[in-house]
Amino acid sequence: MKNITKSYRKVKKLPDWWYIPIALTMKFMKTCLMRASTIDPYDCINMDKLPYITVTWHNRLLYFPAMFEKKFRKKTFALVSPSRDGQYVTDLVKQFGVRTVRGSSSKRGGVALHEALRVLKDGNNLSVTPDGPRGPKYKMSKGPIMLASKTGYPILPLSINASKYWELKSWDNFRIPKPFCKISLVAGESIDIPPNLTDEEMEKWCLYVEKKLMDVSD
Repeated sequence: MKNITKSYRKVKKLPDWWYIPIALTMKFMKTCLMRASTIDPYDCINMDKLPYITVTWHNRLLYFPAMFEKKFRKKTFALVSPSRDGQYVTDLVKQFGVRTVRGSSSKRGGVALHEALRVLKDGNNLSVTPDGPRGPKYKMSKGPIMLASKTGYPILPLSINASKYWELKSWDNFRIPKPFCKISLVAGESIDIPPNLTDEEMEKWCLYVEKKLMDVSD
């Protein structure tokens, strides 16, 4: 078993068909084994105001692509790390029609920024995990704040909350919703970030957006 696991961890890209049963299982779990949220996130999302820079904590990502309507998923790109694990995420969300921009602050940062600007300019949402890929957990990075300040597009706090879940012993305590739990997609109010921020103003806006994202995260 140890050798099998070790060999698996060396695989950088799995075949696309490998993700089909995973995606189908997620859709089945959401539709049949989980109680949908009574909160309509689209009351907070003005579809005429697209695009958004959405922010969601890293440990709430598992059901993120499955919770949105198809029309929203097709207009969304996710900013994903260029690592091996990021490739797994890329191939999985593709099953839901979500495309990706590959990059992080430490790898392909300049290329990722250029692609992110293009994605937003073309009218697509950009989904960012502001505490990923390494943490610290629940701490807002400057990336989405800088991007919103530079482009003028609003930040939209989003969270996937589950009434019951398993919690992994990872840096982010990644959450896996349990069958028959209540799973909710919750959106906060969009946030407009002013242009030309000073370092002090950047820090203040990071703390502000962090609080607003925590407010919608159980």
